[in-house]
Amino acid sequence: MSTAPAAYPIGTPGTPWGDAERAEWLSRQTRQRSYESDVLSVVERLRSRFNVQEYGRLEYGPDVYPLMAIRSRDWRADRPVVLITGGVHGYETSGVHGALQFVEQHASDYGGRVNLLVAPCVSPWAYERIHRWNANAIDPNRSFRDDGQAGESAALMQLVASTEEPILLHIDLHETTDTDETEFRPALAARDGKPFEPGDIPDGFYLVDDTESPNPEFQQALIKAVEKITHIAPADDNGEILGSPVAARGVIQYPLAQLGLCTSMTNARYRTTTEVYPDSDRVTPEQCSAAQVAAVCAAIDYALAVGKPGSF
Repeated sequence: MSTAPAAYPIGTPGTPWGDAERAEWLSRQTRQRSYESDVLSVVERLRSRFNVQEYGRLEYGPDVYPLMAIRSRDWRADRPVVLITGGVHGYETSGVHGALQFVEQHASDYGGRVNLLVAPCVSPWAYERIHRWNANAIDPNRSFRDDGQAGESAALMQLVASTEEPILLHIDLHETTDTDETEFRPALAARDGKPFEPGDIPDGFYLVDDTESPNPEFQQALIKAVEKITHIAPADDNGEILGSPVAARGVIQYPLAQLGLCTSMTNARYRTTTEVYPDSDRVTPEQCSAAQVAAVCAAIDYALAVGKPGSF
């Protein structure tokens, strides 16, 4: 016999949060790891080989976070741009570490062929607190739109808008975790005054393509590369992943612009969102980061092989 899930501990069921509920939620968030130690120190180490840019600054009470981007040192106007973003959701660890690991280990493989622009940790406050939202209880990955309320998203959009060269590829590195079901979806339902509807977490890696402009061959090239590192999420009994029909093995589609997702902010020919599953007993944290790196490399390789000059 199933039982109804317990009510989220903040707010009144059926009533959206106000300032008091948001303040109570914020008071419960604690720093659990260090953006400076885990991210900024690595970015500083990379400064000897790449250009490093502070593209924004977040202030949440006494906490100040510089937002950092890593750029190719030999940036040229006649080369397309590859945009790599991680940590839009701060709790999705391998997105952050995978982006940094790619730069450290593989960026030089693409020297002279593309301009790399990497924002490895878009949401540092949430990274430190292992949370999905920012300090205002706003999801940055629903805020990539002109009226978006997340400073994290606005700063990144401004950085990308200032890039004059054509963007060929944007890959956004994410995870789907068991805590999506136990914490973040219940919190979302409580915040918005809606009932929480339990679901399932997909067991494995998958990708999110654009409903309005799908690119199935590109997505499958990434799936083939990543399955050498970790297992691919199967469809459920309804042929879906997270309630979305599986368009191809390991691939679902979302209306990116309608939802204000990170990969909607460019007109790049090649766009995708990775989703690693770190809670499987079949993978390690190192494999999760390696899967992100494999996806990035496969994406760039495909774009360079298939993309034609003048088509960016």
